Amino acid sequence: MKEDILFKPLDLGDLHLKNRIVLAPMTRGRAGDTRIPNALMADYYVQRSSAGLLITEATVISAQGNGWIGSPGIYTEEMVSGWQLVTSRVREIGTPIFLQLWHCGRASHSDFHDGALSLSASEVKLGGDFIHTPFGKKEYETPRSMTTEEIRATIKDYKTAAGKAKEAGFSGVELHAANGYLINQFLDAKTNLRTDEYGGSLENRYRFLREALAALLEIWPSHRVGVRLSPNGVFNDMGSPDFRQIYLYTIRELNKLNLGYVHIMDGLAFGFHNQGEPMTLSEFRKEYDGIIMGNCGYSQQEAEQRLAAGHADLAAFGRPFISNPDLPARLQNGWSLNPFDDMTHWYTPGPVGYTDYAPYRL
Repeated sequence: MKEDILFKPLDLGDLHLKNRIVLAPMTRGRAGDTRIPNALMADYYVQRSSAGLLITEATVISAQGNGWIGSPGIYTEEMVSGWQLVTSRVREIGTPIFLQLWHCGRASHSDFHDGALSLSASEVKLGGDFIHTPFGKKEYETPRSMTTEEIRATIKDYKTAAGKAKEAGFSGVELHAANGYLINQFLDAKTNLRTDEYGGSLENRYRFLREALAALLEIWPSHRVGVRLSPNGVFNDMGSPDFRQIYLYTIRELNKLNLGYVHIMDGLAFGFHNQGEPMTLSEFRKEYDGIIMGNCGYSQQEAEQRLAAGHADLAAFGRPFISNPDLPARLQNGWSLNPFDDMTHWYTPGPVGYTDYAPYRL
């Protein structure tokens, strides 16, 4: 294995990454009812800016995209100003930071939308037990299938959000097409029962993602845009009998775009797909010439193995970065890691379980 491969620099287009370690996007719920980013959130990202690249928590592109209490948005000028608190401080350190663009789709509830049903590719109810809404725990509802006019309007929302991300001072954007949210709901056959140009064939199910990316590429150069995929994911009651076919089709199409990276949830780390053998990064590497970011509960050794084998170029870390804001230094020096805290603190307002973890003391 190549020694210290995680700590070697990498150029992402014209962006220089000081190491191959990425802060994975993780929803933390600290933006409050206004969904406006704040100084506490700036502290959180600054604490973790020894990563080569920071990816923000999922950030909703419109009020219609909301589905999580306290998650931030990027659809008002106040939200842009709030995010500027974050990017201005991170910029002083010199770490690139990408904003993850999000629409929850059916993984939401009418409580978030003044009584209106959530939108999705098709009228397929999420099979989870409940969702936390502003008015307490509720059962999931059957969403309303989007009209073509609503699809076009949502694509426009992605473009507007991408422009606001640039205004807010981000280095780039990551399109969230994973984990059972809106774009994933178009990709997977389980949630896409459409018979129009957005459903049926692999090409049609990919169309929403293609159009959303095209909108982002009108705002950002291609190397400042990433995409997140979860080909093996069952989170948010997802899955597709032809998951291998749709995701191989998708990666071949993405290979034409010269993107900054493709961020893939790695089936070799967690083989949790309920439809068959999970897809691995090596499958995607055969089809994709650009930068691949691997992610899915990696230990340091697992991440190094992916990079040394050439299956990935970057490794994203999630939970270990929550309780270890200085994670790169701990990994490089062999220092012990803090254990994960009680998950109840991960999403509750305030600094506890968020910015109150101390760096390693020699």
